Amino acid sequence: MKALLTLPLLCLFCTSALAGLYCPGESFRELPADWRGFLPDHRALRAVAVPQLAGPLRDAHADAALKLEAAARSRALSADEAADLGALYVRLGKPQLALGVLRPAARRHPEHFRIAAHLGTAWQQAGDLDQAAAALEEAVRLAPERWKEAEEYHLKLVRLRLKEGKADVAAPDDLFGVRFVGEPGAGVKGLPPNAVAVAQQLALWLPADGRLLWLLGELANTHGDIRTAANILDGCVTEFGLASADLRARRQLYRTAADALEKTGHRRDAGIEFKSTRALVRTVDPSRLPAIKPDGVNPLPWAAVADTEIGRRGKPGFLKYVEQLDGRQVTLTGFMTPAGNATTELTGFLLTENAVGCWFCESPGPTQVLAVELAEGLTTGLTRAAVKVTGTLRLNRDDPERFPFAVTEARVGPAD
Repeated sequence: MKALLTLPLLCLFCTSALAGLYCPGESFRELPADWRGFLPDHRALRAVAVPQLAGPLRDAHADAALKLEAAARSRALSADEAADLGALYVRLGKPQLALGVLRPAARRHPEHFRIAAHLGTAWQQAGDLDQAAAALEEAVRLAPERWKEAEEYHLKLVRLRLKEGKADVAAPDDLFGVRFVGEPGAGVKGLPPNAVAVAQQLALWLPADGRLLWLLGELANTHGDIRTAANILDGCVTEFGLASADLRARRQLYRTAADALEKTGHRRDAGIEFKSTRALVRTVDPSRLPAIKPDGVNPLPWAAVADTEIGRRGKPGFLKYVEQLDGRQVTLTGFMTPAGNATTELTGFLLTENAVGCWFCESPGPTQVLAVELAEGLTTGLTRAAVKVTGTLRLNRDDPERFPFAVTEARVGPAD
């Protein structure tokens, strides 16, 4: 199944990416991405470094690292291969292994841009900001022009953290020279037009950095999206454990304002011109899809689900492969979310590819979730562990009030 998810080999060749961690098997769409697509992708990248949250993306990264490790045992890695292996180790939360590959590679290839960029990120992940700044200075010097600004922002972030020292700073990073002290929905003067795109890109490179998430929440608020700001700051507290009194106060401020808007039936959406619906590029290679078994159980790749296009009137456009699975038995692995109030025994639930934390208070996008209806007489308990769902795929082509995908007559078991 992991082979079904094909991404550009290196995001070095993806023109829509700004710069940063050039990891094999990763490519970013043009940013900023819609919050409902960005936040699940951000969480998925964060989960790559957590073995307990193993999923397709972590498995693919781990497999790629194993192949490069095998190559390194028989020969010297090329500069590109060393950069790739270092990036994979960074994503997998193994900065010391990354440094063990990237430091000698940087000595052998001092003019290699990706090695310098990855070395800076690895030093940052390892907690040595002096070394991170030195490596990122080289990355800025070597960066192609179209990626130089993003590398400069990464370097600025590290220098700001270095200047803070060991002080417990209770504020978002001052990347843009503004202070976020206004009321809910209040704009901020002086923000560069690409501030959200820059902050999203940094957060995708450093998904375990809670302060970058806080910055994104404040940026959402400045563009009038109070509900998203409240949800993101919820995550800063509950998912990242940030204990700043100012953060908690602003979280409550935004939550109160968002709840008040909900009661009036009015909501202020983001005044942001999003460039894409998702942050990560994920496509399916038709040649690698397994033959459909009319009388058997067929795997349903999440990438095929995500590639569904929703038209202006809410009408979905499915991949041909998915169309051919309509009415057939399918199986896939994901995480449960109650469709309503959680009960002891569920007869149905929503299934998402990645675990949903409490900061995704808004429903995922329609192409990021499946409605699951258990077979008659069956119930299941709610679990945070990954589950395997097997049942009949039903496509919804006409009703915009329902999810495009449903798995009916389903059975639930532990993930393989």
